[in-house]
Amino acid sequence: MKGGAMALVREFDQQGNWLFRWRSYLPFILLIPLAPALRSFQYPLGDHFFQELWELVCVPVSLLGLAIRAAAVGAAAPNTSGRNTHGQVADAINTTGIYSVVRHPLYLGNFLMWLGIVLFCRDWWFAAVYTLAFYLYYERIMMAEENYLQGKFGDDFSKWAAATPAFVPRLTQWRRSDRAFSWKKVLRQEYTGFFGVTSAFFLLELSEHLIVERRFEVEPLWGIVGLAGLAVYLTLRTLKKHTNLLTA
Repeated sequence: MKGGAMALVREFDQQGNWLFRWRSYLPFILLIPLAPALRSFQYPLGDHFFQELWELVCVPVSLLGLAIRAAAVGAAAPNTSGRNTHGQVADAINTTGIYSVVRHPLYLGNFLMWLGIVLFCRDWWFAAVYTLAFYLYYERIMMAEENYLQGKFGDDFSKWAAATPAFVPRLTQWRRSDRAFSWKKVLRQEYTGFFGVTSAFFLLELSEHLIVERRFEVEPLWGIVGLAGLAVYLTLRTLKKHTNLLTA
């Protein structure tokens, strides 16, 4: 039985490393259940006003996810908490700041970023499918990452992991970061996520008018959001690719 269990752990580890390389594509997988969820979309109580109130719940959920990712990236040690897709990389263990209350803040941030967008549709089966898919997808990635960290840092990792929850933060054990926060690093690494969230909300807003009212309409506020997201993306991408202004 022990040998079988170890074989299963190795299999999960292999799956996690494979999924790690393709983890950026999970949002695109969500397009599959999104189509039927939107097809039956209606305003709550038949009134657009109540949809706008609901959006005041959804948008902060996504913004909280972005903020959690920013908190993790901005104070992380060099060569950790990156967007690399080729394999596991860690020159140190991050144990302070956001990492003092949760072991995987980047994935918690991802979950909340896209949860806000999923909730926009007000389709509870879609939210359930998203949550289950996220769990199955990232559970193996987190296992693979922790196996890598355990092998590289040994007892230092074990002590931190034993005291720190994997995914649901324990805010009472917050410890201030021992590193200076780098906004340059956040802007360099996180502009694509910001653009993804603003674009998704903008497109969902367009879709709701097309589906419910059978007309094309861009609300002024959402038009500003869409253009601002695009402007931020193009500006930061240009600075990253052609200047050293975002170099920490």
